[in-house]
Amino acid sequence: MSNNQIKATSTTDDQGAVSAAIAAIKQKLPFLVDLSIDDRKSMLKIGAKGYSFVKQALDVASQHPGVLPASFDVNEMRNDTQLFAYLTTLQLILNQLKKQIDDTAMQIGSQAYAAARVVYACASSSFAGPPLEVAADQLGKHFGRKPKAAKATAPTAAAPPSATPVSSHA
Repeated sequence: MSNNQIKATSTTDDQGAVSAAIAAIKQKLPFLVDLSIDDRKSMLKIGAKGYSFVKQALDVASQHPGVLPASFDVNEMRNDTQLFAYLTTLQLILNQLKKQIDDTAMQIGSQAYAAARVVYACASSSFAGPPLEVAADQLGKHFGRKPKAAKATAPTAAAPPSATPVSSHA
């Protein structure tokens, strides 16, 4: 685990600028789609080997357009191939950024949770006294614990009177 404590803030202006930058990216990519799970399952997938095949096929199509059906658009294939290359570059950059955001959020969340546990421990200590008793009880609900007063006054359950011991000797 990383011991690097993150000490940072994000101003409202910074948050607005980041949101605006994301909105600008979306505006520059108006053709982005949301596929359903079924759509994703039914589509042909392309990886590094598939991309190599596509590039070779584009070269063949560009050099020999006469062997292709009249309805085949080599320029459309070229555009798709170039756009795919660009989008995969964006994927790499954005996946790295997403991982950093995820990791940073995890670390910041861990730091905040550790700080909250310190507050809870201090609020529920005997040194805190009655002024923090309600706060300690509220914080303790997170852990599924009952307030101290409820534990002390909770009735104990006795065995039902009709229970008779069963002999194991037969």
